[in-house]
Amino acid sequence: MSLKTKAVLDIGSNTIRLLIAEVGANTIIQRIHYEHKIARLGEGLQRTGMLSNAGMQRALRVFSSMKAVCQEHGIAVSDIYAVATAAIREAKNGQSFVAEVMRAIGLRIQVISGEQEARLALVGARLGLPDEVGSDMCLFDIGGGSTEFTCVFQGQVRDSHSLKLGVVRLTEQWVQQQPVEQAYGQMKQAVIPFLEKLESFWGKDVTLPQYLVGTAGTVTTLAAIAQDMQTYVANKIDGYVMTKSAFNSLRDQLLNMSNQERLQIPALEKGREDVIIAGIVIIDVLFERWHYTALISVDSGLLEGLLLE
Repeated sequence: MSLKTKAVLDIGSNTIRLLIAEVGANTIIQRIHYEHKIARLGEGLQRTGMLSNAGMQRALRVFSSMKAVCQEHGIAVSDIYAVATAAIREAKNGQSFVAEVMRAIGLRIQVISGEQEARLALVGARLGLPDEVGSDMCLFDIGGGSTEFTCVFQGQVRDSHSLKLGVVRLTEQWVQQQPVEQAYGQMKQAVIPFLEKLESFWGKDVTLPQYLVGTAGTVTTLAAIAQDMQTYVANKIDGYVMTKSAFNSLRDQLLNMSNQERLQIPALEKGREDVIIAGIVIIDVLFERWHYTALISVDSGLLEGLLLE
């Protein structure tokens, strides 16, 4: 078997993630290194339509650090496969920032569409799920600037959609100078039209897949908190089942905390203490509208899909 060591970079609106792994025969043989940094690149995008100088500078520092890590593992910056999602995709200065990164760091960034993002997330998520779940599920991937939904029936993708619905967007629009309890209700109302648009595409008589599955930061953080993890363990996230009642209890617990109090939870990292509420809102509305009784989490997703590409 021919093995290759590859590095992939996922540049999101809130988080930048790096995965280095040994890959062969369309599968990941061994994970060598993983890290992520919350850079909040999409900060202010909702208001200005532009990437902020502060966000771009934070991202450049992260790229420089991750480039050094890759070089330590014998991977040149020209061999890093880096993709950008909603923030750079939508920002008026997104392409100029991509060019600046190339000049300053030597990192070539490919901006992918929401549909590509959803497809790659599906490829990666299936690695961490039993075949029974992976072949009959509604998979969603909550990001900072967008959320992707993919429905799979009998192992085949029925449809895949990307919505401009993300935790940074919701947080910046609604969690401003008001109690989070009031903002929570407003965010729920803001989420509904996005899901109505998705449901109108499906039609009235659609049969939803058997399982509701979530990947990315909100879902994996909730699964880690529910298991009282002191240190994050990815394989305990894959396939973890959170019932609707368990979700409701965790939702109420986090809602009644301040940002500083949430930071005392070992499984909740700094930089996610505010946006976790917006992520909870999206899941809450999914439960209410689609009547699932449980949510299955999966750690793998876009990064793993990139590796297999």
